[in-house]
Amino acid sequence: MAPAVAEGLKFPVLTLQSDGILVLNDPSLDQPYRIAYSNDYTEVIDVFRLVKLDPDGNLRIYSFKDSSLTVRWVALQDQCRIYGYCGDMGICTYYSGSKPICICPSLNFELIDPNDSRKHCKTKVELFNCLNGTTTFQLNNSEFVNSPLELRPDQYTILGFRQCQASPTILSTVFVKVCSPYLPNPPLLSPQMNGSRSPNTKLMVGLVVSSLFTIVVLQAFLSWFVLQKGAQLRRQSTKYSFEEYASDAPVQFSFKEVRSATRNFRERIGVGGFGVVYKGVLPNNTVVAVKRLEGIEQGEKQFKMEVGTIGNTHHLNLVRLMGFCSEGQHRLLVYEFMRNGSLDNFLFMDGEGSINLHWEARFNIALGTARALTYLHEECQNCIIHCDIKPENILLDENYVPKVSDFWLAELMNSKFHRLQSLNVRGTRGYLAPEWRANRPTTSEAYVYSYGMVLLEIISGRRNFDVSEETENKTFMLWAYEEFHMGRTENIVDRMLGGEVNMEEVSRAIQVSFWCVQEQPSKRPSMGKVVHMLEGIVATGKPPPPKK
Repeated sequence: MAPAVAEGLKFPVLTLQSDGILVLNDPSLDQPYRIAYSNDYTEVIDVFRLVKLDPDGNLRIYSFKDSSLTVRWVALQDQCRIYGYCGDMGICTYYSGSKPICICPSLNFELIDPNDSRKHCKTKVELFNCLNGTTTFQLNNSEFVNSPLELRPDQYTILGFRQCQASPTILSTVFVKVCSPYLPNPPLLSPQMNGSRSPNTKLMVGLVVSSLFTIVVLQAFLSWFVLQKGAQLRRQSTKYSFEEYASDAPVQFSFKEVRSATRNFRERIGVGGFGVVYKGVLPNNTVVAVKRLEGIEQGEKQFKMEVGTIGNTHHLNLVRLMGFCSEGQHRLLVYEFMRNGSLDNFLFMDGEGSINLHWEARFNIALGTARALTYLHEECQNCIIHCDIKPENILLDENYVPKVSDFWLAELMNSKFHRLQSLNVRGTRGYLAPEWRANRPTTSEAYVYSYGMVLLEIISGRRNFDVSEETENKTFMLWAYEEFHMGRTENIVDRMLGGEVNMEEVSRAIQVSFWCVQEQPSKRPSMGKVVHMLEGIVATGKPPPPKK
């Protein structure tokens, strides 16, 4: 099991229950650390199940029934996500086949074992022995094993830069230094592909030939920059740090400075379960939002550690945490101000002053929110499960770019909750998954359900729990599925849009929403797959009806 998954466990015990639920426990914890479901876990009669760590490094649940052994759950759908699948400096990628292949970055490298491409690559000549100096080449469309992302056909997974992180929505370019001259892989890579050939070989060679070393240079530069910045911030006074808030790390403010920025907490702009939000202005006239937390029982050191971890969580569609205050009993967070407020103000407000979002804006908001949740659930180093996905927690900047907020508050309020499951009921009426309402242990699939409800609201412009004569006194979700099933998709769309929509995108989004709200958690897609379905990269398929 990857160190990032097992972090904090002292005596882990993995148990496969007879009903097909796989549970990772630890006596030091008061609740299960992680839970997974076989896709037949509701079938409890005449089914024998086993969990097995297969030779390819993947963990699977098998069901044995009627003399047939069937895979019912797999830890990693993408083989390239298996840590070290191709070894150090090996490139894991896909061609036309379903199985991944392992190759070396260039002919400047060689396999440790020519008969096994999964054993890592090494340079033929070490850099300190170069006779003609060094050169660099680049590998485009790459990602790193520490930042999980469902692979597209033009992406590669590389092991060897274990401390580097890549944006989950921006394809990365990796640069590699080798001894001169650079020796590109030939058009056909059969010696390193175990005899596999593909029509896409030339394309892949072009990509491979095109990038790996700036990452080394970049890593060295960033390490130097962070060290210098950290030393600089330690030398600065609190007041000076307040003015240097633009650094990547959250800045610590004094309570006096926060009180001054908010004019003694004069302008309240929001209130939630975790505290009140105030508008503030920094000395350089930058507008910020300040959340004054309530119910924090953590000590100052623990609070700062949690904030430091959250401060390393960066994504285009997440509200940026700019700073914090931890002084005496005061616990406050300072983050960027979202000029257009929350999404619910645009979806559900009627009358004078209300603004209608056109379809393109709505679709981009749905997609951006899905990308943010994908990053939180599947891609950042410390997985963060959002406890309360709803339109009120989706904020919009001046360009209507969505920013998910409050994703860190569950971390601060309960540091154990970042485990991938919870026995506590959190969230908001109308967005809770069935397993949550039934007080059963929940996993990240519960928040996929919540996203599905939000997606349906973005399409329709009405609350998902609305019951009216128009919906034949049924919940809106059930009525919407019947309309979709009868081919009357246009009836689901918000009337405020006046029919000016992209029906292909509407149909795709509606089907995704119904997949997300499936009764059985294992039938719901991952957030990464949700993004790909919305983008049209992965076919949606017709979803089964939600359970009444």
